[in-house]
Amino acid sequence: MSSLQSGSHYKRLSPEEILAKIEKMQRGRLKMYIGAASGVGKTFHMLRDAHDLKEKGIDVVVGLIETHSRETTAAEIKDLEIIPKKTIHYKGKELQELDVEGILKRNPEVVIVDELAHTNVPGSKNKKRYEDIGEILEAGIHVWTAVNIQHLESVRDIVERITGIQVNERVPDAMLREADEVEVIDVSPETLRDRIQEGKVYSKDKIERALNHFFRRGNLVALQELSLREVADDIDLRLEKERTELGIEQPTGTHEKILVCIQYGPNAEKLIRRGWRIADRLNAEISILHIYPSKMNDQQKKELEKMRKLAEQLEATFILQEAKSRKVAEQIVEVCEQYQITQIIMGMSARTRWEEIWKGSIINVIMQRLQYVDVLIVSDR
Repeated sequence: MSSLQSGSHYKRLSPEEILAKIEKMQRGRLKMYIGAASGVGKTFHMLRDAHDLKEKGIDVVVGLIETHSRETTAAEIKDLEIIPKKTIHYKGKELQELDVEGILKRNPEVVIVDELAHTNVPGSKNKKRYEDIGEILEAGIHVWTAVNIQHLESVRDIVERITGIQVNERVPDAMLREADEVEVIDVSPETLRDRIQEGKVYSKDKIERALNHFFRRGNLVALQELSLREVADDIDLRLEKERTELGIEQPTGTHEKILVCIQYGPNAEKLIRRGWRIADRLNAEISILHIYPSKMNDQQKKELEKMRKLAEQLEATFILQEAKSRKVAEQIVEVCEQYQITQIIMGMSARTRWEEIWKGSIINVIMQRLQYVDVLIVSDR
């Protein structure tokens, strides 16, 4: 029996899918070099690969490289053409940024743009460098870039738990998903710590602090594992995407739909990221539900906007409902029924034991009303 008869199903692409495929073909290709931490050699490898391209007759240029005063990295640029940076005046200072217009005018086949997670100087056209890269890709120019795993939006809470450090410059996970090629640059924790000790990563005055804080061996092992896991998950998604693009459908089980219920407070963003990671691994749809009071103060409105933007960045459906006279649990149940939710993710209840006896436990009501929906309670810690 042929493989077609034994289970693989082919489908005809819709006009929208054909159009998306054509647009993808016209767009530049994105290659990402990912590392567990600074100093593993992402930029060095990127430049070395660029020279290989140049030898093959490919028009490759440097749009922006951050050497961080590392002599070996600076020396590796060699004879590669460099697009001059753009000068931006800010608070009486002249600062240098990526010149997107200059790159578009030069129109190379490939451009290297380092430090994907960089935040641009105020006054720049785009707030973040990954948005600059998006413009370059839209013009049909291929881009090579580099980023450390801790800058991915969805792993922010994990990285903070591992290292005790909050990473402020972050990149939407969609950038990793949209990359046409991902290369992990990896060295052992011992090798990286030796590089730092020898002054090859940071200046002498920063070595001791780096080794005793972020670059502790335990941190590096955990970050290394995190980077490998993320890329492994990405490979699985790429294989599935490739099958879809070829018009091959595999019979699947019940499609998971996840609902994350959030309230005001620091735990909200953590819940959203946790829910997104679970949904991403299950290849599930994700929705974020927030039930707000009829009257919100300025702080609550500010927090609400942050939640909305994070949900938008993670491409999650954001459901906003005003609290009604009936119990919150009943509103959650209605949303679950409307969106055919299969899993709910919630934070620990802020109610005291007495309030739960008096008003009823939200979780108990949900579990009684939705017998076939799984509920995951995430600790505040």
